[in-house]
Amino acid sequence: MADVLRSLNLLETLKESIEKNNISDIRDAMEDMLISRINIAIAGERNTEKATFINSLRGLSQDDEGSARSPSSAAPEELTVFPNPKHPDYRLFDLPPISGDPTFQAEDYIERFKAMRYNAIIITFTESPSVNSVVVWREVRSLQKETVYFVLLASVKDTEKTLEVKKAKSLEVLKAEGVPLPKVFLVQPSALEKLDFLTFLEVMRGDLPEIRAHALLLALPIFSKSLVTQKKDAFKALVWAAASLSGGVSAIPVPLVASMVDATVGVRILTKAQISLCLDDESLQRLARQRGLDLARLKALRTCALSVEVSKSEVKRRLAEAEKDTSTATTRLVELAMPRHARSVSRSFTVMLQALNTAIDDMGADAEKVVTMVTGEGQ
Repeated sequence: MADVLRSLNLLETLKESIEKNNISDIRDAMEDMLISRINIAIAGERNTEKATFINSLRGLSQDDEGSARSPSSAAPEELTVFPNPKHPDYRLFDLPPISGDPTFQAEDYIERFKAMRYNAIIITFTESPSVNSVVVWREVRSLQKETVYFVLLASVKDTEKTLEVKKAKSLEVLKAEGVPLPKVFLVQPSALEKLDFLTFLEVMRGDLPEIRAHALLLALPIFSKSLVTQKKDAFKALVWAAASLSGGVSAIPVPLVASMVDATVGVRILTKAQISLCLDDESLQRLARQRGLDLARLKALRTCALSVEVSKSEVKRRLAEAEKDTSTATTRLVELAMPRHARSVSRSFTVMLQALNTAIDDMGADAEKVVTMVTGEGQ
């Protein structure tokens, strides 16, 4: 738990806000995490691999409504936006191909497609990066934007050997164009759990501001147990914010106000967790269709009631249960998190923390079972 807080720099922020009684700051931080707003641009040739990559990042296949298609229906110079059906504030922008014309002007491309407004830019290719794509990379970096990356998308014809050759050639191209310490991430568009994508995700999250890194993580579909673990940790950091807000509200001497607020906030967090962990019916239907699995078997893996449906009655039940059984360990966490003068309101903090963290763990266990069935990971 402490690692989670360090990774998101949240504990010190909460302490400071509590000490200053800035409940609104905590509420704003929680809302920002719940909204999870992030915009990612993907530049490169509009081919099957790029369309599949865009769809996989949203948990879709080409047959799903709203998916990216190949060939693309967009005009060659048209920018296309692909929102995530489950996370509307997570949007992928399909940028037009970077021209190979010797007269190409990177500055014009960057200005025309407003490259600086994106949280990250991914330059994709299936053979090796073009000289002009390197020029775009260099120009974006010169504008103090570090989150621009080269991604080599594997095609269905590629073998392990051909991919190694392509990656080596790509690195040589970047070196020849003067890119210092070049990096190329190899990605299987239809199966993000393979090759370099998880490494790429770790690098990108490290480069992004913490709230945007959090947003990216929560919006991605699940395709590995390590990703489920990261999502759980991120939600537990969000729970700290909610529990701190609960502690502040509990100082208001109005009966039942805190419990009503706690249940409402708890429903919002756990609903987002259910969707982020792909445990809702619609997400499971997509997974079953994409991987050729029996939907009933996937649904049967959900042993936690909140994985099936996030209801206020179940959240209230868990809060009441935690009220009766707050553990010594959780009480110690409160002592660490709360300044001395604020500990009088720490019981509500403790109850909220224990109830929601237990729920996140239970839902995460179900998500891990789904990942095992979908990918065979760990079998």
